[in-house]
Amino acid sequence: MKKRKVEVVVISDVHLGTYGCHAKELLQYLSEIKPKILILNGDIIDIWQFRKSYFPASHLKVIKKIISLSSKGTKVYYLTGNHDEFLRKFTDLHLGNLSLLNKLVLNLDGKKAWIFHGDVFDASINHAKWLAKLGGWGYDILILINRFLNWILARMNKEPYSLSKKIKNNVKSAVKFITNFETVCTDLAIENKYDYVICGHIHEPKIEYISNEKGNTIYLNSGDWIENLTALEYNNKKWKLYKHAPSDLITEEEQFEYENQLAEQFITLLKN
Repeated sequence: MKKRKVEVVVISDVHLGTYGCHAKELLQYLSEIKPKILILNGDIIDIWQFRKSYFPASHLKVIKKIISLSSKGTKVYYLTGNHDEFLRKFTDLHLGNLSLLNKLVLNLDGKKAWIFHGDVFDASINHAKWLAKLGGWGYDILILINRFLNWILARMNKEPYSLSKKIKNNVKSAVKFITNFETVCTDLAIENKYDYVICGHIHEPKIEYISNEKGNTIYLNSGDWIENLTALEYNNKKWKLYKHAPSDLITEEEQFEYENQLAEQFITLLKN
């Protein structure tokens, strides 16, 4: 199969090792492209929720694919996020085409791109990490329930439904947090004369031109591979959002596995 050439690809918030991760779809996407630069913008491996009992072969294949891309000439930058913050103790590590960093500034056709995960601007992580970890666990449970719901809806020939998006769009504090996050990122980018500011963390894919009294910038967010299945691609001096179509069908075997996972999560909650 002929692979699609891409100058720069940015993905984030894959959360390998969690039930909500769409590893199979991500592997399919990575197998279809040939990027010069691949930027993994945080929360690729979910160390917060890592458990020996759950790291499927499909998740491991994603890691192997990234290593394979690196060995074949793709420059890979792994930028750490909050869920893989353990790796920050090894920052500025360079192994062949693979670099482990906290942030990155790239020169793209004469324009500067400031790239980082974004958790540094999240007060809940900086001041109440236990609450953030609890929220991450709850989010994984919500996604698992949502998949079960969509499995039922599919068999009723109805459209899939996103519980988390419904919550985000209807809870004022969630909307305010996202707005504040984007404002802080873009204000700093404009102040420091960056043409692009590229983040992850909030699972909200977006490309938006932003201006204020001090100047302008372009805000980009790569989204996630839990719900949105999105990536940022740069070609011919332009950015675009790529959206991968999720697998429409869940097999009976996979559904049985989801039900067991859901039961396991609730048992763990009761034990704690």
